[in-house]
Amino acid sequence: MKKLVLGTLGAAVLLTSCVSQKKYAELEARHKEAQDLLNSATVKLNDCLEEKASATSKMNALEDQNAFLRANNQELINNMGDLTTLTAKGAENLEKSLESLQEKDLTIRRLQDAVTRRDSVNLSLVQSLKGVLGNLDDEDIEVSVEKGVVFVSISDKLLFSSGSYNISSAAKNVLSKVAKVVNNKPDFEFMVEGHTDDVPYRSGVLLDNWDLSAKRATAIVRVLQNDYGVDPKRMTAAGRAEFVPVSTTDKSKNRRTRIVVLPKIDQFYSMIEEGMKDPAINE
Repeated sequence: MKKLVLGTLGAAVLLTSCVSQKKYAELEARHKEAQDLLNSATVKLNDCLEEKASATSKMNALEDQNAFLRANNQELINNMGDLTTLTAKGAENLEKSLESLQEKDLTIRRLQDAVTRRDSVNLSLVQSLKGVLGNLDDEDIEVSVEKGVVFVSISDKLLFSSGSYNISSAAKNVLSKVAKVVNNKPDFEFMVEGHTDDVPYRSGVLLDNWDLSAKRATAIVRVLQNDYGVDPKRMTAAGRAEFVPVSTTDKSKNRRTRIVVLPKIDQFYSMIEEGMKDPAINE
């Protein structure tokens, strides 16, 4: 009986031992399989984490680029607005500049027209003077135009005795012809200038060449007024003494009387105003 029990126990132990080893092997196999799956999952997880990190980095880069592009786009929009404003101002300034140039060009054309008219009047005056005085020696009387002004220069030997301010009888012949021209040109004023040489002068109440040149000028305007009816409002008498010489070698050329014919200032302005009304200019 005892042997039977022992045998039964031994068989049971042996059977139990065999079952445990089999389960262990199965568990071992399952563990290995699970470990393999875990390792594979870990590898895939690591790959996913790397892909996520790469994607996150790319996304951050794209976000930065997007922010940069947005900023640039806004700056371009602002610049376009500024450029539009500048372009509008530039166009406005250009338009104003063109208008200013047109006004200046118009003014220049008007002035040129007035100067042309003045020159035409002066030419007519010179021709008239030379016509009445043409039979005189050119060395004793000269008609010229300088800077738009007509000058009649008469040598003192045709007008005065040496050192005197009394007009000679021969002088009246010259002055009558000058008076005829200026009386026909009522729109002109003129100045009679007395000039001397640089030889010091003193005689009676006259102190110097200033006095002599002024007395000669006033003597001429009196004759033009009293003998030939020239309007005294149109005349000015001036003494220049020896201080405006025309020659440094021939003093006789400096002893002269010069009649400066001047257009009235208001007449010159009238020429400009007339030019401004000219249709050819205002086109």
